[in-house]
Amino acid sequence: MSYSLIVYYTIQWLVACMSAEKIISTEINDLPSLTTTEKNKEISSSGRVDINILLNRARKIKEKENKINLVFFGLISALVVITGIILSF
Repeated sequence: MSYSLIVYYTIQWLVACMSAEKIISTEINDLPSLTTTEKNKEISSSGRVDINILLNRARKIKEKENKINLVFFGLISALVVITGIILSF
């Protein structure tokens, strides 16, 4: 394949990806069903919200965010240390 064809197809692909037009599927069959599942057992039958469930959910989300922040901090620290070691030689 020549480079001109590669460039042509690459440009065509970029134009297709960067187009402001949205491609909308007209087929309804490929959409997931909207039925309610019995997966969420935390909701009580009386319709009231249990504050303990909400607090536990908020704590889990906060713990997950803390873990993600620690991973990023560790990666950045490792990058700084490795760069320092490389530059010291």
